[in-house]
Amino acid sequence: MLTAMKIDKYCEVLLWGLGRARKQKYREDDIVLVRYDLPAIKMAEALQAKLLEKGLNPILRLGMTPVMEQNFFKKSNLRQLVFKTPGDEYLYRSLNGAIYIHAPQSLTHLMDVDPKRISRAAVARKYLRNILDASEAKGKFGWTLCLYPTEELAKHAKLSPQQYTAQVIRACYLDKKDPVGKWNDIHKKAQSIKNWLNNTDIRTLHIESEHTDLKITPGKRRRWVGISGHNIPSFELFLSPDWRGTEGIYYADQPSYRAGNYVEGVEITFNKGSATKVRARKGQTFTSRYLSTDRGATRVGEFSLTDKRFSRITTFMANTLYDENYGGKYGNCHLALGASYADTYDGNPSSLSKATKKKLGFNDSAIHWDLVNTEKKTVTALLGSGEKKIIYENGKFTIKGIN
Repeated sequence: MLTAMKIDKYCEVLLWGLGRARKQKYREDDIVLVRYDLPAIKMAEALQAKLLEKGLNPILRLGMTPVMEQNFFKKSNLRQLVFKTPGDEYLYRSLNGAIYIHAPQSLTHLMDVDPKRISRAAVARKYLRNILDASEAKGKFGWTLCLYPTEELAKHAKLSPQQYTAQVIRACYLDKKDPVGKWNDIHKKAQSIKNWLNNTDIRTLHIESEHTDLKITPGKRRRWVGISGHNIPSFELFLSPDWRGTEGIYYADQPSYRAGNYVEGVEITFNKGSATKVRARKGQTFTSRYLSTDRGATRVGEFSLTDKRFSRITTFMANTLYDENYGGKYGNCHLALGASYADTYDGNPSSLSKATKKKLGFNDSAIHWDLVNTEKKTVTALLGSGEKKIIYENGKFTIKGIN
């Protein structure tokens, strides 16, 4: 799907992202986990070579095939479903970095699996994510991920494989002579926007579009982050708000695939921070069951805005990484139900205890589900002075001087 030259450029961008995503510089003999799906094996091979050339120790892990995943979720008894692989904890505590190459061969193979079984397995393995989160907060771990185009993705996005691949190339700036240079330029401009947002005393955000009328409370000790190298591509700027201050209606006009299920037209009504009513035009049964994973699954873990001047993604891609970074005519905002991000804390994330997270309204959950709105919208900030200020309109942040 990608030529050797494009794969080489893609790997360089991933290494840029990996370096950006960690506070400390990588040193020789650091350990980097590379997880990949079978269709991306050529890219995994190229990435392994580049990591070795840098003196790093790549550990390669091939993901389960669709049949293997079906076997696991359908045939496992409860003990097998929550089984912890010996050595995983030691490995995760030893990691300095991780790169994930997603190349799905199927998007719907788990549609007949009870979402509660998927949730149970996710909860059982959350301790591994907690290890990496703690390591990242200390600056010792960094990660990035990307998408390798497959025929399955193209089919569900209703594009030809060639059209889908072309979107990936454009989105990651692989058509540029120096894609890493372009990403550095985007990173610099994004930093200006983040500084502007973080120096604005925002008490409440009011998001208005044709089907959305929602108020978000950023909360105390928060900062906007994003375009940090974690996702390739990534154009979103986001924060994890105080979930308790969420009120109103949010509508996701962008479809999504989640745990093998297609979901479309999700409308959520929030009252005192929790989703009290959730309707989906398609996928209602799955949505209801999935959001019963734990108490935090019905609360907001992230609010994000994407500026269309950065993103070259112009179509539905049947993949959250791309769809949450949609540019198009009006950019997008997305709301994530579930886990919050500690790096949106404006202090040292490593000092953020469980008790402090709870006090500040950082949400905790085993899930994190991004739901995207691409409608024409206005985002108005209520400032500490009582003044109202439009910070996002017609798909762009309103800061001056950004082209």
